[in-house]
Amino acid sequence: MSSQVSLCGIGKVFRGTGQEVVALEDISLEVNAGEVLMLVGPSGCGKSTLLNVIAGLESADTGDVLLDGKPIHGPGPDRAVVFQDGALFPWLTVRKNVEFGLRQLGVGEKERTQRASAFLERVGLGGFQDRNIHELSGGMRQRVAIARALVTNPKVILMDEPFSALDALTREDLYDQMQELWRLSSTTVIFVTHNVREAVVLGDRIVLMTPRPGRIQRVYEVGILPPRQIDDVDVARLAKRISMDLKFGIGVDDAAVAR
Repeated sequence: MSSQVSLCGIGKVFRGTGQEVVALEDISLEVNAGEVLMLVGPSGCGKSTLLNVIAGLESADTGDVLLDGKPIHGPGPDRAVVFQDGALFPWLTVRKNVEFGLRQLGVGEKERTQRASAFLERVGLGGFQDRNIHELSGGMRQRVAIARALVTNPKVILMDEPFSALDALTREDLYDQMQELWRLSSTTVIFVTHNVREAVVLGDRIVLMTPRPGRIQRVYEVGILPPRQIDDVDVARLAKRISMDLKFGIGVDDAAVAR
């Protein structure tokens, strides 16, 4: 499978008044087309900064981000971002929110309506097209945000802790829906989370980052057939392995994980 997103020696430094913070250092990684790649690591390790660099919302100080072999120099319709709070427009209906990106791309009204309706059906919100955003639960709002990201058929979807503010039952329901959506879609997904079990349930590979400055500590192949559930034995075992590496560093023996 060919690489779709290539990170080549990415470094990022934030400069303030007389102070420098090295957020990312020498990040190199190949992300395959159609892959769901999860980024995990301690708070402040640069996960969201790396996502913003791929989105074109931040520029790297060193290195390059390539999409299909071409450098990224800013935001573009080939990448869609789903934020933690959904970032929906409260003055627009559910359908109008999903249509927004299509309108920006110049898609005609009839096609916009058809495509928005189809993707709302996919995320289980077919009966909510004309609702206002304030009428929806947190989980429903995130599904609207996901439909809005998917409807423009981007090459890459970038997700920044989209489920972290939701209750456990809502998250688990969304895990089932996301696995089905990824199965039906060829879109590449890069997903930031602090929840290791979430990463194992949803991801094909998991990248563990070091404390600041953020570097790649280890990459894990999930290798568990979907659909996966949060309480599956294999999910729990791999999540424990990653959590112990996160807490204690690489090198914890397998016997410790089994206990």
